[in-house]
Amino acid sequence: MLTNIGNVLRAGAQRTGAAALVSARAYSDFTTQATFEIKKCDVYKLDEAPATQVVMTRDEGLQYYRTMQTMRRMELKADQLYKQKIIRGFCHLYDGQEACAVGIEAAINLTDHLITAYRAHGYTYTRGGTVKEIMAELTGRRGGIAKGKGGSMHMYCKHFYGGNGIVGAQVPLGAGVALACKYLGKNELCVALYGDGAANQGQIFETYNMAALWKLPAIFICENNRYGMGTSVERAAASTDYYKRGEFIPGLRVDGMDVLCVREATKLAAEHCRSGKGPILMELQTYRYHGHSMSDPGVSYRTRDEIQEVRGKSDPISMLKDRMLSNNMASVEELKEIDVEVRKEIEDATLFATTDPEPPLEDLCNHIFHNSPPTEVRGVHPWSKLKSVS
Repeated sequence: MLTNIGNVLRAGAQRTGAAALVSARAYSDFTTQATFEIKKCDVYKLDEAPATQVVMTRDEGLQYYRTMQTMRRMELKADQLYKQKIIRGFCHLYDGQEACAVGIEAAINLTDHLITAYRAHGYTYTRGGTVKEIMAELTGRRGGIAKGKGGSMHMYCKHFYGGNGIVGAQVPLGAGVALACKYLGKNELCVALYGDGAANQGQIFETYNMAALWKLPAIFICENNRYGMGTSVERAAASTDYYKRGEFIPGLRVDGMDVLCVREATKLAAEHCRSGKGPILMELQTYRYHGHSMSDPGVSYRTRDEIQEVRGKSDPISMLKDRMLSNNMASVEELKEIDVEVRKEIEDATLFATTDPEPPLEDLCNHIFHNSPPTEVRGVHPWSKLKSVS
């Protein structure tokens, strides 16, 4: 639902003065909502498909734009800090795939649950984390969202279970969360995301089977960005119809570069789960601009021309911006003002992330257990004892 994205905008939505700069025109001059034609989804074992004519309000469009820009700028700043060796270790960036996260969140509730792989910065933000907490976690500082002990791949917040470093392992965990949703009877669901590189794992097919048997409220989403590390999907999979991989589970193949396509498909998937029909599978066809991780330049298995072509024709932020401008839903000046505010938020968060202290050594073993009395933890040898506090 829109509440999700509105929640994560609390820091960036502050306006300087009574209102944001909106050219010389009044707000009343803008179109409050418009209808858009979107790409038809491919469906499998479904009697209906998502609508191809959809409505977006001006407020929704502005929120989607701000959220995607924040995610984009945050990842570009992470790239810069990594190259300066301020961020160390594994780091997988999400720029190019912003429409997936924003579209999904626009169609579910913040009380629903989500688990993903290690390309997790964007989802940490849309689930309610702040830019400051995310950037501080990337630099390993005490104010990070995992208190500086998780890093890029292990970020968590309420109803968000990471950030998982083992390829594909989050999918059966997501089914477990969906089982809890059904058991507790709260009409909630779990979104379990994985990439095309994980899609051939046996544990995923085992999870499909169990979820279908028990009719779990799970949306399994394959974010197909066309390359599993440096291997194209055509070289890795005998069938690249990932949305049909569930066999006995219905599926959807969606344009993952269009936030409205993702939103409408996820709405249908969520309704499918909440109505007791069991799991559903989605394939989001998307693209990452960076390499698989920061150690991958990303141009040895694909050309720079290919990357630039996707940027020029399918960029999710540019697509949304063009829609809003061409339908008089915003002005160029207003969107530029959002860009300025986003950049300032990123810079402020970066300053915090580079000045906040690192967690002290005595915090190393804290938070192993939740709400438990202090306990001793063995160190590197039996005579080394460390203390863990919840």
